[in-house]
Amino acid sequence: MTRVLVVDDEPQILRALRINLRVRDYEVHVAATGAEALEMAGRYPPDLVILDLGLPDLDGVEVIQGLRGWTKAPIIVLSGRADSVDKVEALDAGADDYVTKPFGVEELLARMRAAVRRTGTPEDLPRIRLGDLDIDLAAKRVIRRGQDIRLTPTEWHLLEVLLRNPGKLLSRNQLLTEVWGPGYADATGNLRLYMAQLRRKLEPDPARPRWLITEPGMGYRYQPSDEGSLTTDRAGRPG
Repeated sequence: MTRVLVVDDEPQILRALRINLRVRDYEVHVAATGAEALEMAGRYPPDLVILDLGLPDLDGVEVIQGLRGWTKAPIIVLSGRADSVDKVEALDAGADDYVTKPFGVEELLARMRAAVRRTGTPEDLPRIRLGDLDIDLAAKRVIRRGQDIRLTPTEWHLLEVLLRNPGKLLSRNQLLTEVWGPGYADATGNLRLYMAQLRRKLEPDPARPRWLITEPGMGYRYQPSDEGSLTTDRAGRPG
C-alpha cells in the first residue's frame, strides 16, 4: 500500500484528500503545518508527499528542503500560488511536480500514479519506443523506419536527462545545470534552441509536441505515450 503524506493548512482540503485517497487504497497521513509535516514524515516515511506552499509556520520550500535531506520520495506541490517564480523555486528545491489550486482530483491522482511509477523506474532504460521512433540510449541511436536520426552530443544529453525522468517536471535551471553545467543557469536561450531542435527531429508535429512538453514559466517534461492523458492545453505549447 502506497503511503501518502498530505500537508495543507486548509481543513477541507485535508479532509477531501484523505477521503478520496483512502477510498483508493492509499495509506494517508496528514499535517497542517511544516513542523508537523517533517515530524510525521520522520515517524511514517512517505512514499509520496502532497504539499501546500503556504503553511502557517514554514514556507513549503523549506519543507521540501528538509525532506530532500533524507528522502527521495516524490513531492507534488499543491498550491494556489500562480506565480512562476514560486513554482520554479519549489522545483529547484526538489519538488517533482506542481499542481495549481483549484485542482481536479482525477488530474492529481494521475500525477500521483506517474510519480510513484517513476520511483520504480530502473536506472538504465536502454530502449524506448515513441510512435515510430526507436531510441537506444546505450548505443546513442534514434531510428525512424530504419533510418538513423543524427543528434548532436548536447541534444543527446538533453534528451537523455528528459527520458530518464518520465513525466517529471524539470525546471529550466535543473536542465541547464545538468546539461551545460553550473555556470549556465541563465542561458535559457540555449535550452529553448536545443528543445526546438529536438522537436524538429523527433516530434511528428513540432508545433504541437506529444512527448517533449513545455510547462510555461517553469520548464519541460518528457511525457511518455502511455501517459498522454496528463498533457494539458497549456502544457502543449512549444517553448
